[in-house]
Amino acid sequence: MKRRRFLCGALALVPLAARATVTAGIPYPAAERGHPLEFPRDFGSHPAFRTEWWYVTGWLQRADGQPFGVQVTFFRHRPRIGEDSSSRFAPTQLLFAHAAIADPRLGRLRHDQRAARAGFGLAEAAEGDTDVRVADWSLRREGNVYVTRIEAREFVLELTFAATQPPILQGERGYSRKGADPRQASYYYSEPHLRATGNVTVEGREASVTGTAWCDHEWSSDVLAADAAGWDWTGINLADGGALMAFVMRRRSGGVLWAGGTLRGADGSVRVFGPDDVQFTPQRSWRSLRSQVTYPVATIVAAGGQAFELQPLFDDQELDARASTGTIYWEGAVRARIAGREVGRGYLELTGYGQPMRLY
Repeated sequence: MKRRRFLCGALALVPLAARATVTAGIPYPAAERGHPLEFPRDFGSHPAFRTEWWYVTGWLQRADGQPFGVQVTFFRHRPRIGEDSSSRFAPTQLLFAHAAIADPRLGRLRHDQRAARAGFGLAEAAEGDTDVRVADWSLRREGNVYVTRIEAREFVLELTFAATQPPILQGERGYSRKGADPRQASYYYSEPHLRATGNVTVEGREASVTGTAWCDHEWSSDVLAADAAGWDWTGINLADGGALMAFVMRRRSGGVLWAGGTLRGADGSVRVFGPDDVQFTPQRSWRSLRSQVTYPVATIVAAGGQAFELQPLFDDQELDARASTGTIYWEGAVRARIAGREVGRGYLELTGYGQPMRLY
């Protein structure tokens, strides 16, 4: 009951912040071409920017070998509210978190979420290195290992994700365009092929798990163009040790607004894709009985002359986060195939299909 009261109070911050008056304050900085990313500094938070997220997805398995997906995401948002106030209660930084397990034996996501304003020991996103928490949920980086603990309503995650490869700097050395206007961009890097170990508890039964994961870290102040509906994104850990990231930004009127991605080969070489190099071609759709939204859950991603067939672990991987970030989207574990042969595993994210995506 204590946790429920905390969550209800924290979620109330979102509509209150939306109604509050934005202060003049310090303007949001823009992502700029040529700005070098520096580590470990850029593993940490960038509080001057409007929006930031740390996004970990992976394929895990228990001792019986049955695979399932897992997702842990922390968001930070600067609403520019109360920045001229000396009150500790001013919501100058808001933190949100989502976590989900995609278990094909259940046929739907187990999902939970948290939200709070930064401060008071309840929520923080540290600068200098990854260390973000919302109440009793946390993701922090210790050396080359991410450690997360998530105590949700239907499950508990106690996992580590150890780096086995250097980060991929997306776009132009970490400057990732999302539209025709150069200001529609983010700073963005990915860490593929993280070695996942730990414990997952579901329905009171704890099990040791192993697997492979992917971490994205992205921050920006102006990602979406006015006519953008949302995006399709995928991150795939390839079986040969390579990694694929690809995305398309979709127009509200239909068609593609922008696209991009990278392909790291097994030899470590990296190919960067521009707007004309990436296409998502839906092959099969699934309609949610809860939201009545239809998603293209099976698709072909063409990137740099290769065509990857993405097939979901199961169809119902819709994530309803309307209680925290106000969004509902499909985010699920997928297999990647070429000519029917499995060549990798990862995640597919489909946003803006019910209504246009909005970033706070």
